[in-house]
Amino acid sequence: MAIAPGTPAELYARDEGTGVPVVLLHGLGGDHTVWNGLIPGLAREFRVLAPDLRGHGRTVAPPGSTFTFDELAGDLWAFLDGKGLPAVHLVGLSAGGFLALQAAIDRPDRLRSLTVVAAGAHCDRHTRAIGERWAETFRDSGFDAYVLRLLKDLYYPDWVEAHMDYVDRLRSGLKESDGRNTVRWGLSVRDFDVRGRVARIRLPTLVVHGMDDAVVDVSHARILRQSIPGAEMRLLAQTGHLVPIERPEELLAGLTDWIRRVEARGPASAAPG
Repeated sequence: MAIAPGTPAELYARDEGTGVPVVLLHGLGGDHTVWNGLIPGLAREFRVLAPDLRGHGRTVAPPGSTFTFDELAGDLWAFLDGKGLPAVHLVGLSAGGFLALQAAIDRPDRLRSLTVVAAGAHCDRHTRAIGERWAETFRDSGFDAYVLRLLKDLYYPDWVEAHMDYVDRLRSGLKESDGRNTVRWGLSVRDFDVRGRVARIRLPTLVVHGMDDAVVDVSHARILRQSIPGAEMRLLAQTGHLVPIERPEELLAGLTDWIRRVEARGPASAAPG
């Protein structure tokens, strides 16, 4: 049967644990596995759901997908409805952090808290240039040069040297992936900009960022903290863009403490003001 344009994608998700629900959103070109280092620890105390977003991982993109943030947010709301979850702690990484910010602006009633990891209120000229450089490297210099460029941009150099086994798995995964949906979402990422609306957020908000992030500059974290009333910020030294992979223990501890504190305040404190 044909699927009508605008139909929500059926999101595959890793769903573990019981208790207060925590939803983890991956970034552009990723999938739920970026959170593998955190899920077992979080699931000891919370119900953890890590979906593959539209056209990524095991989730098929319906025909006519536009990959706008409105479309991706529609997938998220349908996913939460299907799971019977009226409100969740939402955590977003990179472009998933962009999506989490839009969700917090548009439907604060669906969120218990917001955590933004390695993202900002807009995609600036620097981040757009990074994406263009990846495309140019792949086109002009080939696959191996492209992988090397990703490693240099996404991770702190010392971490890469200490995790060469991960580098091999990354190279194999990239060879098997279909990048067309990444490109489609990337076009929406280039135009993402909620600077005029982000100050409306009244949810408990945590901002986490690597101090050596070469993709989204750490200044974006500071701007979010200043723009969102009551927001807290945690900066991680010697850390690049993919915080859940480079610093899973630190991020796990920070998220666990954060969610416990928000829950201790009670529903009235967690609701938007």
